[in-house]
Amino acid sequence: MSGGRILLAGATGYVGGRLLEVLEQEGRTVRCLARRPDQLRARVRPGTEVVAGDVQDPASLATALADVDCAVYLVHSMESAGSFEEADRIGARNFAAAARAAGVRRLIYLGGLGGGDDLSSHLDSRHEVGRILRDSGVPTIELRAAIILGSGSASFEMIRALVETLPVMITPRWVATPTQPIGIEDVIAYLREALALPGDESAVYEIGGKDQVSYGELMREYARQRGLRRFFISVPVLTPRLSSLWLGLVTPVYARVGRAMVDGLKNETIVRDDRALRTFTVRPLGMRQAMARALANEDREFAATRWSDALSVAGRKASWGGRPFGARLVDARRIEVACTPAQAFRPIRRIGGNTGWYHAEFLWRLRGLVDLVAGGPGLRRGRRDPEQVRPGDTLDFWRVESVEPDHLLRLAAEMRMPGRAWLQFEVEPHADRSIIHQTAIFDPAGLLGKLYWYSLWPLHQYLFGGMIRALARAARAA
Repeated sequence: MSGGRILLAGATGYVGGRLLEVLEQEGRTVRCLARRPDQLRARVRPGTEVVAGDVQDPASLATALADVDCAVYLVHSMESAGSFEEADRIGARNFAAAARAAGVRRLIYLGGLGGGDDLSSHLDSRHEVGRILRDSGVPTIELRAAIILGSGSASFEMIRALVETLPVMITPRWVATPTQPIGIEDVIAYLREALALPGDESAVYEIGGKDQVSYGELMREYARQRGLRRFFISVPVLTPRLSSLWLGLVTPVYARVGRAMVDGLKNETIVRDDRALRTFTVRPLGMRQAMARALANEDREFAATRWSDALSVAGRKASWGGRPFGARLVDARRIEVACTPAQAFRPIRRIGGNTGWYHAEFLWRLRGLVDLVAGGPGLRRGRRDPEQVRPGDTLDFWRVESVEPDHLLRLAAEMRMPGRAWLQFEVEPHADRSIIHQTAIFDPAGLLGKLYWYSLWPLHQYLFGGMIRALARAARAA
């Protein structure tokens, strides 16, 4: 069963996007179902097929499911305008009927972990979708998971935003509810193995990480790994509605989605049936290791981002104080220069030391003095060579993290500040000219870090705007 065509419904979602990447790396034959196929085609590898379709439109599913061996159903209607329960119900029925008519040999579905008589509407809907798919007559493997630990997942981003934003948290009773979080890589491993699972019977498997913890323990562990001191004050009651409105103010999760999530937190979401460990070879990490992996992967993915691409995809809409990218804040600028990339890059590779920072040198000296008083390196270190840079070199209170000749220079800050910072320069050819991209990136450590960034925003406007213009003048002069 593992070698046939796979239909992936939900490839634009968090789990679906991760699964698609792994299947493409393995050279699998994948077809993606998308409501807006043009937006997805630009993100898939050659050989991956993208077809238009919507689970709410039964007529659009026949072509998508034709000649499909296995279909992975990762669709969720949480953010739909009407009742998400009804939208999920209709979508599952349409998909199940179309899969049966097309002769699909297996369905794989990722649902929600939790049991009991008093299920939240969110968990009850997740379970209902699984029942609809199993009752279709197509053999269905349903995996049930609780919180998925991975940067980008709704649950993880909710935890992150709460801990990063609030030094003191008023915690309602649901913070003490037991859960069994699982890392995104382990979820993907289960989904991959489900594709090749022997047999043709339907089954439900509960999957979770090694540890059973509370939501409060998850937040405390996130704070520990980020080096943040946080205080929790328990209160006897805080309704899901009030909690969701509060979440809507301080986290990226909309109040509507937050309410459904918080309502589900009254249910214990722990593994009570260990058949998954007896059937699959996956051995999930514990909570601490999964969270550490999520944060490390986020750093690696962020470092690999090409800001010239990322910002063009995101459009030109800017937010006050810098564009948010996950937990980070980004000030990105670009300028065209009538010269070659080598000429445009020359003043960039000479930055720092005796050459200086091209603009507002008094502010750089003042920042160096403040850093020196605070115990940092200040501007004393200068640079090793006035012309050339290599990874690991110091440039005043920065360190060279990455360099590509005539194209890229990324500096990591070593000055004292409430967070982490990078300064990145990219040069790309454009017709007979060059474009210089200058990006300042800040990863704030909690509320103090955000206050630091926003209080300096007027100076950033003056400093970074003047710097890129000065670099362009220096490139033209060269």
